Amino acid sequence: MVAAASVVVAVGTVAGMLTALGGEGDGGADTARPRVTHSVRLDALPVSPSPSVSPSRTASPTPTAGRPTPGPSPRRTSAKKEPRTPGTATRLYRHPESQVLDWVRAHPGDPRQDVIASRIAGHPAAVWFTDPAPATLTSRVRAVTAAGAARGRVPVLVPYAIPDRDCGGHSEGGAPDLDAYDTWIDRFAAGLGSGEVIVVLEPDSVAQSACLSAAERADRFASLARAGRVMKDADPRARVYFDAGHSGWHAPAEQAAWLKQAGAASADSSDGVFSNVSNFHATADEVAYDRAVLDALGGPESLGAVIDTSRNGNGAPPDGEWCDPAGRRLGRPPTLTTGMGRIDAYLWVKLPGESDGCRGEPGTFTPSYAYDLAR
Repeated sequence: MVAAASVVVAVGTVAGMLTALGGEGDGGADTARPRVTHSVRLDALPVSPSPSVSPSRTASPTPTAGRPTPGPSPRRTSAKKEPRTPGTATRLYRHPESQVLDWVRAHPGDPRQDVIASRIAGHPAAVWFTDPAPATLTSRVRAVTAAGAARGRVPVLVPYAIPDRDCGGHSEGGAPDLDAYDTWIDRFAAGLGSGEVIVVLEPDSVAQSACLSAAERADRFASLARAGRVMKDADPRARVYFDAGHSGWHAPAEQAAWLKQAGAASADSSDGVFSNVSNFHATADEVAYDRAVLDALGGPESLGAVIDTSRNGNGAPPDGEWCDPAGRRLGRPPTLTTGMGRIDAYLWVKLPGESDGCRGEPGTFTPSYAYDLAR
């Protein structure tokens, strides 16, 4: 990413999540593991890391020159969905493998261990999928969703493989083109199963799209709309949320106009929007912002928002710093019960303690940073 206003900074930067990268011949392709939160390059990752910072509102990277513009993805026709009914899963799923859990298990005598174990490792977090190679993607997604369904809990998944991801910033990478991305999404959707699942679809893919040409942006939005339809066709109980950036970035009406083009106002594709992924803006600010975006977006009254609260306990730094800023604290614990109208969940998309790249290597768990957030 660029400077400090957006969501994801790198492949390992996005939002404190579990990552389930892995590709052919990686030896552990079917095991999803939580991973880093900064932008790490895909060719250096055995599993998907979680991106972490929001791109700058003012500086937009230039899109890769010469990339052919794929045609818009064809719209799939889908049967009319029945209104979503409350399911039996009322708790979020905590994946049993993550960088923070690895550290906790390996450091039983560390004086920081109890705090990190109880306040970070004990909470559910998102699982990221960032590897554009689709060979084992379906089985890796299915491993997470099946485990969640078996426990009666709701997994949070983050597909993060859009072409020109992060506009060439720290988390650059993704599928080689939108045709390949559409195929990747098909295989992702095939692993969703039939249970409840929350999908945080491509952080920064809408809010950071100003770096693309108008034609490239239209093609990206067509693929995002298609992605939502494909996932909801595959699993009618899946809840798919689209990128709204955060309250310190675009004006609500501007963000809503892009979201509408990306299919976020259609119940065939979308359950609403997400915000603050890997960022620090206060929950109250995000609630007000998300409601304004939803009002401007229109669409069914059922559309709601989910907010990343993993590191926003003290709000955003006054100087706009996004890279492991000092003085931050954990935000509200992940929950599907917010008590706030149109706010469906508070989630930990970015796993607290995974560095943005200043306190540690991008996307890697940094115990000193985690302890500072948690104590």
